[in-house]
Amino acid sequence: MERSELITVTGSTGYVGGRLVPELLQNGYRVRCVTRSAESLQDRDWTGQVEIVEADLEKKNEVVDALKGSDRALYLVHSMSATRNFAEAEQRIAKNFVEVSDEVGLKQLVYLGGLGPDDVEKSAHLQSRQAVGKILASGSTPVTELRAAVIIGSGSASFEMLRSLVEVLPFMVVPKWVTKTKCQPISIGNVLESLLSVLGREEAFNKVFEIGGPEVVTYREMMDTYAEVAGLKRRLILPVPVLTPRLSSHWVNLVSPLPFTLARALIDSLTTDVVVQGYGSELTSDRTPDKLEDAIGKAVTRVQEMEIPTRWSDASNFKDPARPEPSDPEWAGGRVLVDRRSLRTDLSANSVMRTIKSVGGDTGWFAFDWLWAIRGFVDELLGGVGVRRGRRHPIDLRVGDTVDFFKVTLVTPRRLRLLAEMKVPGHAWLEWNVRETNAGSVVEQQALFVPKGVIGRAYWYFLLPAHILIWRKMLQNLVRLAEEKNN
Repeated sequence: MERSELITVTGSTGYVGGRLVPELLQNGYRVRCVTRSAESLQDRDWTGQVEIVEADLEKKNEVVDALKGSDRALYLVHSMSATRNFAEAEQRIAKNFVEVSDEVGLKQLVYLGGLGPDDVEKSAHLQSRQAVGKILASGSTPVTELRAAVIIGSGSASFEMLRSLVEVLPFMVVPKWVTKTKCQPISIGNVLESLLSVLGREEAFNKVFEIGGPEVVTYREMMDTYAEVAGLKRRLILPVPVLTPRLSSHWVNLVSPLPFTLARALIDSLTTDVVVQGYGSELTSDRTPDKLEDAIGKAVTRVQEMEIPTRWSDASNFKDPARPEPSDPEWAGGRVLVDRRSLRTDLSANSVMRTIKSVGGDTGWFAFDWLWAIRGFVDELLGGVGVRRGRRHPIDLRVGDTVDFFKVTLVTPRRLRLLAEMKVPGHAWLEWNVRETNAGSVVEQQALFVPKGVIGRAYWYFLLPAHILIWRKMLQNLVRLAEEKNN
């Protein structure tokens, strides 16, 4: 296959699609992204390298616009989080897509479906996934279908549900299938490798391939593995026979940010064994699949290192697909607690940044230095770093520098981010961003906290009143000090 071929990606704003596009570009393909709204793709690192087509896939004439001139297409759309009848919607879209694929002479259609046996009763979600596969395969266009179970990676709906349950609840009453149903989870990295490996391979045409990681586990075992990797105590889990999928969905909805309709569809699918039957996997990837512990570790570690290009941080050079992406929904990436505030000033951005970069050391923390000193003393008693480290230089900062009990993880002409290295039940950052305006600048300050378990959440909310007072005064004094220096 010529790497210059045009590959059309549907679902490019979704979890898998948003991670697959940069992989396709890196492998030399031309890429067309199909989306309902072009604005949804404007914040990606790769936006300028792809063609973007707006299309509603339920409208056949718009599907023609999406596919004409394409060589191959990746079908990565689903509607299971919709409030409407998602199965009917998925089948209408699939019928339109396969008809147009035949009309434009598409060379190959690659579809990512759901793992599960064809001959047993299963959830509406899994039934719909496999029904879509059959519809796509009914045309003359060669189709390659990959089937996967739970995908492990930050932003995957199944993984985010797992994360929320284990992080929030030290004790769970669960349906008995949680301890009995078998699953073969797979890392997002391995899913992307599999999709790439079948693209353009004639021996993969008109075939179904099941993909999974090396371990077959119950959902309880997945929870235990997550707790171990995340450094949490093993959760107490009591299985009972009376919790229906609907009741379980309401329970998940109370402790998880996932929408109820999405949680319900996922839980329905978790009541069916989803295990690779052993055929076709030799064509999908040459690399040894990631172990469950390693896959979870990648998704958890990226939070600890703040290598997260999400709605509240910039892109980094860390390219592991397990990390969050701008395409992820609001509930993805783990719980992030934020205090965000801003203040206008007549000063230029450069003037304000000079003051911001002097934080810590002899300058102090702009407000309540005596409280910071007490916090440092307590941290030393707990075996932490305390505040005695100071800083390398009074005004110059580099990535990796220490600032009392913080470490610099990002410094630019307009931004500074500090990672807290004191003992806290989670991971905390302080960040300042200065925006230039026609009449001065706007100083934005935010405190970010990724809590670790119930204790982490309790820590945040218990100290929130004091922190609000401290952070408000910090920002006010920071701007006042900058103005005094420039008078």
